[in-house]
Amino acid sequence: MPDQPNEPMRDFGNMEREIVYLLTDPSRCPTVWSVADIGREIGYADPEMLVRPLCGAGLLHRVSKEFVFATPGAFHLVSLVGQVV
Repeated sequence: MPDQPNEPMRDFGNMEREIVYLLTDPSRCPTVWSVADIGREIGYADPEMLVRPLCGAGLLHRVSKEFVFATPGAFHLVSLVGQVV
């Protein structure tokens, strides 16, 4: 069920992957992202729902309740599989 009435269904796996790619992209700044900015960047109303499992998997690390950054594990994952779009 979409979070917003006009928001189409999106695959959580793809959105999580998009977050990992966003936070490991060397051409993007900042390296520490607010959860709200992540939501705006990927166009999703509840980014916390996506960030929480990535933190649990060890791919993102929380600096505080509102800020995260990619872990070395996330960078290693992207180096292994590449960025599939």
